[in-house]
Amino acid sequence: MRNKDIEKFNNVLEYICLDLKEPLNALPSKYKTKIEEIRLRIGCPLIISFEGKDYFLDLQGNPTTNYDKCIKVNKENIIKTFKLISNYSIYAFEEEIRNGFITLKGGHRVGITGKVIYRGNIIDTIRNISSLNIRIAREKIGVSTNILEFIISPYNRSIYNTLIISPPQCGKTTLLRDIIRNLSDGYCLLNKGFKIGVIDERSELAGMYNGIPQHDIGLRTDVLDGCNKKDGTIMLLRAMSPDIIAMDEIGSTSDVEAIHEILKAGVKVLATVHGKDIQDLVSRRSLNVLIEDKIFERYIFLDNSKGVGTIKEILEGENFTSILM
Repeated sequence: MRNKDIEKFNNVLEYICLDLKEPLNALPSKYKTKIEEIRLRIGCPLIISFEGKDYFLDLQGNPTTNYDKCIKVNKENIIKTFKLISNYSIYAFEEEIRNGFITLKGGHRVGITGKVIYRGNIIDTIRNISSLNIRIAREKIGVSTNILEFIISPYNRSIYNTLIISPPQCGKTTLLRDIIRNLSDGYCLLNKGFKIGVIDERSELAGMYNGIPQHDIGLRTDVLDGCNKKDGTIMLLRAMSPDIIAMDEIGSTSDVEAIHEILKAGVKVLATVHGKDIQDLVSRRSLNVLIEDKIFERYIFLDNSKGVGTIKEILEGENFTSILM
């Protein structure tokens, strides 16, 4: 049986131009299973990222830190790769391009930068693409199993409103996705499944492709893909009768308003946010409101001290005391 992580990497290679695909394909398998990002920037080295570090790539497909021997990305590489990513039909992906990324089959996501063109006050498109960031989607099934006991309430057969906090690329989206899967399927301490509405504003949680989730998010989960949190909240509450609404990377005032609407409807919240500690969240005006109102009953902090997704701390929301054994 082929390693699934290698298969994911190979799937991504199909969207990369031949000149760069060949050295990437020559990478030893031990790297293919770990790579999280492949970054292409015009005039700069091809960069692969894994285990919190960046590496260049030489012509033989070996990771290196030697700038003089590494592969440099040119404009033609970017143009050819972007054509493959958009399936030679940029117009078919206009809406995603406006948002700065394209979701590929398999749930992989390609971030895009270049010349932003406005129509009035609204982004119309991105032209003269200058860099592409290919993020390889890697599910980690079961990573939330050991922490379910901390977010499930034994008193009312429900869950605690939970916020997952971490710096970028420390696994908060991966953890949230697996929590959703576990609760939706019913693999939890309550031995029941929850109806979960996911507001996937940046198409990372479910990785929707042609209406089909590319990640396992559970059998009782409904997804609003590419929808902002405020609009998504209203739509889910009106039409889908969720037990839980999950959202990734909150932060704006409208996100906070959406969470208040969810709670007023008697629905539970699962969310993530960038940050490192409670003080970091308190310093942000919009998030401070949620903390002062004690909206969240559990705070889960992640870092990468022992690898991506390390559980650093779990706090009780009433008085911020540690409950992690």
